[in-house]
Amino acid sequence: MLREVFGFDFPEVASAVGRSEAACRQLAVRARRHMDLGRPRFEADRRERDELAARFFDVLRDGDVDGLRELLAADVQIVGDGGGKAPALPTGVIGADSVARVLASIFPVLAKIDARVEQREVNGQPGAIVRDRDGKVALSSAMSASCRRREHQRIRMARNP
Repeated sequence: MLREVFGFDFPEVASAVGRSEAACRQLAVRARRHMDLGRPRFEADRRERDELAARFFDVLRDGDVDGLRELLAADVQIVGDGGGKAPALPTGVIGADSVARVLASIFPVLAKIDARVEQREVNGQPGAIVRDRDGKVALSSAMSASCRRREHQRIRMARNP
């Protein structure tokens, strides 16, 4: 970041981080290569990820704040996107306690209006779609959760009519 974002020369970066200039150049090459590949830094085992997602949706349906909190990373965040065409979704909610309370308040309301939350893979991550009482996708709602170390680290919610 010192090099790419702030424009420091490699000698300045080396001095700031206490490494040799050659080591800093190599770290920069590896970081660029990693970013170009687009792979996640932490890849959860698929079976563990699916088990975590199943537990997550079970406690979510029950509105269990404490159960949700246990499955969330301390720095978890909600990122919502209505595409400017749908009512605002929660976004910028950060921290296990806040995210758990927001999620626990949303999903019991869906049950009251006969909406169903169906687990699905969304963009390669555990997710769900919401169907209305007639089985139609409700406003093309989708939610996905990225996992790390047996915890959810980011909840993405998208909705667009």
